[in-house]
Amino acid sequence: MVNSNSKVNFIIAGTQKGGTTALDFYLRQHPGIAMASKKEVHFFDRDDRYQRWRNIAYYHKHFNFSNKEKIVGEATPSYMYSSDAIERIYQYNPEIKLIAVLRNPIDRAFSHWNMTRLNKFEPLSFSQAITKEQVRCRRHLPGICQRYSYIDRGFYTEQIRRMRRYFDDTQLLFIRHESLKQNPAETLHRVTEFLQVSPFPAIQPKDIHSKPYDTKMSEVERARLNELYYYEIKQLERMLNWDCSAWLTTTPQQKTV
Repeated sequence: MVNSNSKVNFIIAGTQKGGTTALDFYLRQHPGIAMASKKEVHFFDRDDRYQRWRNIAYYHKHFNFSNKEKIVGEATPSYMYSSDAIERIYQYNPEIKLIAVLRNPIDRAFSHWNMTRLNKFEPLSFSQAITKEQVRCRRHLPGICQRYSYIDRGFYTEQIRRMRRYFDDTQLLFIRHESLKQNPAETLHRVTEFLQVSPFPAIQPKDIHSKPYDTKMSEVERARLNELYYYEIKQLERMLNWDCSAWLTTTPQQKTV
């Protein structure tokens, strides 16, 4: 694949705390890929940076288009979750390819909370935070609300449907977090085939969990999220033809009237 139009060819668009840092790290090692000058450019999901077509020059400052033999990409995992970003990306380049690394939403939510807590933005316990998520998001501006969207971000099927409204399935690649972690070489082969570049000559392993957290999810909290996400995960299995049974610990009990 050759970049002949001086536009970004692909984006790692999701999901936050899914393993996108590792994938970005790997792709920066590929001789045929030119990644953005930094991870998380946050152009298409920020109204102040996205001024329709007037501000594309700002976006392009983050890339090197000089080598036409290299394809150009970036990684901003919040694009997938944004209600506006996917449409904006399509308007920018309808031929672009999107990659999303999907993680068990239960573990993703806890990792998201831990990150926010360690960054000094979260005073609540995990249990309190997921209980109050909807109320907090209604009270805050959209940008701040995304900080507390621990549960909502894990409803992947709605986000995938939005992506499919604008892009053909041949332009979308969904990767399991555990595949990237446990079988990076095989997973990266899928990525290079998707991007139509040569296979990796060699890879330097990247630990997806580079920041171990000092807290663990309780069994009660996991059971609560298991019940919350159960039918969403089953729907995701049908949508992507995946087996996500390892993501679930139990089957929710049938409620009686």
